[in-house]
Amino acid sequence: MTIPVLLDCDPGHDDVFAIWLAAGHPEIDLRAITTVGGNGTLAHTTHNARVVCSLAGITGVPIAAGADHPLVRALNPAAHIHGANALGGPRLPEPTLDTDPRPALELIRDTLDAATEPVVVIATGPLTNIALFLRSFPDRTGKIREIVWMGGSTGRGNATPYAEFNSWADPEAAAAVVAAGLPFTMVGLNVTHQVLATAEVLERIAAIGNRTSAFGVELLRFFNSTYEVAEGMPAAPLHDPVTVALTAVPGLVQTVHTRLDVELTGTETAGATSVDLHGTLRRPPNAHVATNVDVAAFWRLLEDAIRTLN
Repeated sequence: MTIPVLLDCDPGHDDVFAIWLAAGHPEIDLRAITTVGGNGTLAHTTHNARVVCSLAGITGVPIAAGADHPLVRALNPAAHIHGANALGGPRLPEPTLDTDPRPALELIRDTLDAATEPVVVIATGPLTNIALFLRSFPDRTGKIREIVWMGGSTGRGNATPYAEFNSWADPEAAAAVVAAGLPFTMVGLNVTHQVLATAEVLERIAAIGNRTSAFGVELLRFFNSTYEVAEGMPAAPLHDPVTVALTAVPGLVQTVHTRLDVELTGTETAGATSVDLHGTLRRPPNAHVATNVDVAAFWRLLEDAIRTLN
């Protein structure tokens, strides 16, 4: 049995590889893609999703646009990392796929309603769409098996010293989704920084030899260049597809069941994820939090998925 998945994303270089892994892994049944403002404006993230699905030959997966700004804050795209169009580097081909006429919340609802078993919602951007959906359709929560989110960190951040970008971009949404009581897994920087797009990785992806791999290498070269300037990392961490790997292959990513809270008001800490690994606060566990990843297995998984695409 394959795992039905809805992917909510803000492409974004690393979101692209999450899309490709979800579409190319045999254990994942990618039912829908929804987009949100985050790494770029909603217009750019939606266009980018159409581009990378068209290029890779991913068809039959509806793409719908969602929230163009966070719940209560202004949108602050990560242009210094992803470029002005959120997918800097290669020349983007014109997409052949259109967006679905339904807004994202309706597509999420319809995808859940059509499923004969609960759906895993993988979110690789700010959690705005998911928070809005849970608020708008509380009667559909039983159709969600789990929410797996790339966001947060058990340690330091990247948007601020304490907050990871997806959590910092819309902390109110992150807090609301965590508080909803659904099964929730956080894949944070402490794990995704183990998965680095080194020169060897780029060579292996290039050797796949299809159109998708060539485009992916261009993306990673740009991504590496911006990370080197911004964070002194010549090999960028490929955050988002770790969520898909966790969903597809049990055990590839190790997690602990612990307490997770999202800071909302601190001058320096808004968006920080408080992960109580040692039970200091004596609050009941409410989330699974990723702690480690099998790096070699992850890259093999991603390469195998890209081989299945155009």
